[in-house]
Amino acid sequence: MMAQLALTREQSRQVDRLAIEEYGFTGLMLMENAGRGVADVLCGLGLAGPVVICCGKGNNAGDGFVAARHLDLRGHAVRVLLWALPEELAGDAGANYHILTKTGVPIEVFGPVHDCPRLARKLEGAGWIVDALLGTGARGEPRPPIAAVIEQINASPAPKLAIDLPSGLDCDTGQAAAQTIRAAVTCTFVAAKVGFLVAGAERYLGRVQVLDIGTPRNLLERIVGHQ
Repeated sequence: MMAQLALTREQSRQVDRLAIEEYGFTGLMLMENAGRGVADVLCGLGLAGPVVICCGKGNNAGDGFVAARHLDLRGHAVRVLLWALPEELAGDAGANYHILTKTGVPIEVFGPVHDCPRLARKLEGAGWIVDALLGTGARGEPRPPIAAVIEQINASPAPKLAIDLPSGLDCDTGQAAAQTIRAAVTCTFVAAKVGFLVAGAERYLGRVQVLDIGTPRNLLERIVGHQ
């Protein structure tokens, strides 16, 4: 049933909020389930080289931190690239960043700048590049330095996996920004997003996999009804 649903940006927020407020989930539980699900998908794709996880500063990055930890736990080479300052990471994303710093997983902090030669070195030889830069809350054109980072990631020959949606793609309208990740696989959570159904969005989404993060079925039915 979940794969047949499509959520708007606001409905996605509402599902998470009610799961926490009414059902007793925590944001950390939902993020752990999301990141572990992404790691499961990556392991199923056959990893022939290191996984490079590119993170911004929101909850999407938090999912990436969790995925990195689980890949490392399973013995896969993984490194995290961060386009934020560590002190900017708050809430559940901040908590998972601090956990990750204790695991020995390599973390490269780019901060608020685009360092093209440095990024090229870190992407070289990647088996997969994971897009954890922007989440469903993002609208419009990505701001610097993320737009340039997206362009450079797209130029890499490694296949890309997007967490929740490709950075630059609007969750509701399906409109792609000038710089939008072109993913081979998109791992989205709870349900597809309504923008995924718009003609042309498939060029950026690749194969969409809907991951169950534990959200109760009756909660989804309350939000969107039967589709």
